[in-house]
Amino acid sequence: MATTITNSITPVSSKLSNQRLFSSSQSFNNNLSLNSPHQFSSKSLQLSVNSKDFSRSLVTKAFLSFFKNFKFCNKQEASIQTKVQELYVYEINERDRGSPAYLRLSKKEVNTLGDLVPFSNKLYSGDLQKRLGITAGICVLIQHVPEKNNGDRYEAIMSFYFGDYGHISVQGPYLTYEDTYLTVTGGSGVFEGVYGQVKLEQIVFPIKLFYTFYLKGIKDLPTELVTQPVTPSPSVEPSPAAKATKPQATIPNFTN
Repeated sequence: MATTITNSITPVSSKLSNQRLFSSSQSFNNNLSLNSPHQFSSKSLQLSVNSKDFSRSLVTKAFLSFFKNFKFCNKQEASIQTKVQELYVYEINERDRGSPAYLRLSKKEVNTLGDLVPFSNKLYSGDLQKRLGITAGICVLIQHVPEKNNGDRYEAIMSFYFGDYGHISVQGPYLTYEDTYLTVTGGSGVFEGVYGQVKLEQIVFPIKLFYTFYLKGIKDLPTELVTQPVTPSPSVEPSPAAKATKPQATIPNFTN
C-alpha cells in the first residue's frame, strides 16, 4: 500500500519540478533575449544607418548651398569682368605747374627719337564741375612727323590721380596730330584690378585734352565720378568753383 502511494506521488512531484524547470528556462530565455547583445547590435545598426542618412542629407544640403553660392559669385564676377563703364575727364594745362618739360636728349634742334617730355596737368570731371586731381607721366619721342602738321608720335606712360578714390595707369601711343587709344594697365583704390582702354582726344595741344575711359574688371564707379560730359571744344573751361577748388567742387582729398 505504501509502495503504491509513493509511486503515485512521485510523478506529481516530478511534473511540478518539470514545470518549474520549464518556467525558469523560459524566463531565462526571455531575459537572455531581452539582454541579448545581438538585439542592441540591431538597434545600434538602425541608429547608425539613420545617422549616416542624416549626415548624407546635411552634406548634400551643404554642397548644394555651396554650389548655388559659387554659381552666384561666378555670375557676379563674370558681370564685373565684362561690364564696361565709361569715365570722362578733362586734362587742362593751366600753365602753373611748369609742365611740360622738354628734355632734348638728342641734342638736336628738331624733335628726334629719344627726346623725353615729362608732364603733370590738372584733371577735371567730364562736366567740368569738379576738380578731380592730376595727371603725371612721361612721353618718349618715337618719331617726328613733319607732314602731319609738324607733329610727333610719342610712347606715353602716365597715371590719372583721383584723390581718395585711387588712380588709373595707362600706356600707349600719344600722337599730337590725331586721336589715339591707350591701354589701361591697372589702378588702385576703387580702380584696383581695372583693365580696358582710354581714348585720348587732342583739343588744343598740349593745353586741353579729353579722355574717355572704357573700364572693365571693377565694381560700379562712385556716383560723383559718373557725369554727363561737356562736348569737347577749344573754348571749354572748368567752372570757377572747380578752378578755385571750393569744397563742393572737388572730390575727397583731390590730388594736387
